[in-house]
Amino acid sequence: MELVWLAYVALGGLVGIMAGLLGIGGGGIMVPILTALFVMQGVPHEHLAHLALGTAMAAIIPASTASLLSHRRHGAVRWEIVRYLTPGILLGTFLATFIAALLPTRGLAIFFACFMILMSLQMLANLKPKPTRNLPGPVGLSGAGLGIGGISALVAIGGGSLTVPFLTWCNVKLPKAIGTSAAVGLPIALAGALGYVLNGWGTPGLPGAALGFVYLPALLLMAPFSMLLAPVGAKLAHRLPVAMLKRIFAVMMMGLALQMVYTVFTA
Repeated sequence: MELVWLAYVALGGLVGIMAGLLGIGGGGIMVPILTALFVMQGVPHEHLAHLALGTAMAAIIPASTASLLSHRRHGAVRWEIVRYLTPGILLGTFLATFIAALLPTRGLAIFFACFMILMSLQMLANLKPKPTRNLPGPVGLSGAGLGIGGISALVAIGGGSLTVPFLTWCNVKLPKAIGTSAAVGLPIALAGALGYVLNGWGTPGLPGAALGFVYLPALLLMAPFSMLLAPVGAKLAHRLPVAMLKRIFAVMMMGLALQMVYTVFTA
């Protein structure tokens, strides 16, 4: 069991470094590895993906908070966009956790893997949307938030991989798009974590230390090390070939996604 605790610490550190180095959220790393660790701990098969997604979503909260505060200090947040995106994001993220609770572990794993493989291919090809239109009005932004939040909850991401391309496509300058995405990442993480807690509440077969579909020991071991090592990753970003590392990370993410599918189909 001690090795499992150390694995949670190492996972938190890895997520923090990758977030600081590449500006990438940890869901693509956390969910597959948490799934494998939960198998080692004897978590029932039908709860593997739900517990991994819920725990990963909760672990994003401290990192999202730190990222938001950093971008706010640099004046990189378009708060008028945040105001209109957030209602849709809160609703979409929260409702999607109810959909996730109804889906079987294998279905969730397949959806997660397909999404992560698509994101990896986008990173490998370095595809970026061209700014071809203006921002929609309040209703349009809320609708976009609904979709961003819903997908984010099903794959346990902070929404950056969806929000930044959307805002860039809508002629928001990249630094502002990244800062604004960081701001909406916090409501995504909060609504997602709350939804997974409520949907898993009282579910039989979960570990004793689980709060709904959030496994507290993993959360408490990952979160501080993630926050501690994120600045280290940020410093390394100025010394290492980030473009090459992104390609390596994309391949690794594809491998982890496929490993998750293998795990849930053979556990």
